[in-house]
Amino acid sequence: MRSGLIAKKMGMTRVFTDSGDHVPVTVLQVDNCQVVAVRDEETNGYSALQLGVGAAKVKRVSKAMRGHFAKANVEPKRKLVEFRVSSDALVDVGAEIVPSHFADGQFVDVTGTSIGKGFAGAMKRHNFSGLRASHGVSISHRSHGSTGQCQDPGKVFKGKKMAGHLGAKQVTVQSQRILSTDDERGLILVQGAVPGSKNGWVTIKDSVKRKLPSDLPFPAALRAAQEAPTEEVVADDTPAAEAAAPETEAPATDEKE
Repeated sequence: MRSGLIAKKMGMTRVFTDSGDHVPVTVLQVDNCQVVAVRDEETNGYSALQLGVGAAKVKRVSKAMRGHFAKANVEPKRKLVEFRVSSDALVDVGAEIVPSHFADGQFVDVTGTSIGKGFAGAMKRHNFSGLRASHGVSISHRSHGSTGQCQDPGKVFKGKKMAGHLGAKQVTVQSQRILSTDDERGLILVQGAVPGSKNGWVTIKDSVKRKLPSDLPFPAALRAAQEAPTEEVVADDTPAAEAAAPETEAPATDEKE
């Protein structure tokens, strides 16, 4: 089981295919997603990776969290999420996971916090049809109707579908297809809608209901460390004796008139 990714929802757009059809996609941005901590069986009793994404101002980070980030030798992060992984899918602390962690055409599960709607009625919250719009109904067309039975049981059962708070809770959309990824700009294009508002945080995991591609990077797709450029030394084929010998002028020849 591989780790997931943390991304920010930037909004929606569309992508045109080769056949001319347009596909609605959600743009997700992965901003320097690094491994902050590793949980293993020996120390913690389970295997997991704690990932952090986004840059946070140091003055807004508590002293305890500053020490947590300093121990991992990473910059303070705005969002931390822990992903359960198998024992063979652990990644070193400080490694950066790139969007190509997910392959094009792969199915994923996206989790986010839905947009809050406030206090909503039964028709909007639970898709009730409402009462009749004409005869026999007096100023209660959108009401939910009766909620209880008779003297027995003499109460309203818990969980009854009624008016109440709508939205602002964790929602997971399963089997969303990855259209494309871009490691340089840190973007992931997911076909269809994703829960949450713009600039909201979402988590992306491998689909639990769809078969995964066989060529997925394991344990993760990591950004290669930037190596310092080395100066190329051009070898001189001239022997040392010839290089040290002084240059002599060629004798002048008499020109015939």
